[in-house]
Amino acid sequence: LARPAVAELLRFLTITQGPMARMATAPMEVGGVTVQAGEGVVLSLLSANRDERAFPEPDRLDLRRDPKFHVAFGFGPHQCLGQNLARIELEVALSRLLARFPALALARPVEELDLRADSVIYGVRELPVTW
Repeated sequence: LARPAVAELLRFLTITQGPMARMATAPMEVGGVTVQAGEGVVLSLLSANRDERAFPEPDRLDLRRDPKFHVAFGFGPHQCLGQNLARIELEVALSRLLARFPALALARPVEELDLRADSVIYGVRELPVTW
């Protein structure tokens, strides 16, 4: 379950929360609007990873889902070079952690977690657990 769970967590909790600016190098259509070469476009990986056309029930975390085409690490020439290492690290860390502490659980309701949304990288300030 580690591989699909990590992919789903990356999709659901896309690491980079802020918008990214890009410039079109050729005319293209984006969301029904023609963007000319040289014009700017603002992208949101978070929004792309919650697109209901690509992911059924995108606002539901499903650790058994295997979202093969999420863009948590970007896409094309802007894709993160370290993504494969990050995936493997997450898969190994989570599977070993849960094997060692099978009763691991949040010590607080998820709604009470303090999210770090004041930087480009998204996460929690602390993650209190019980085992």
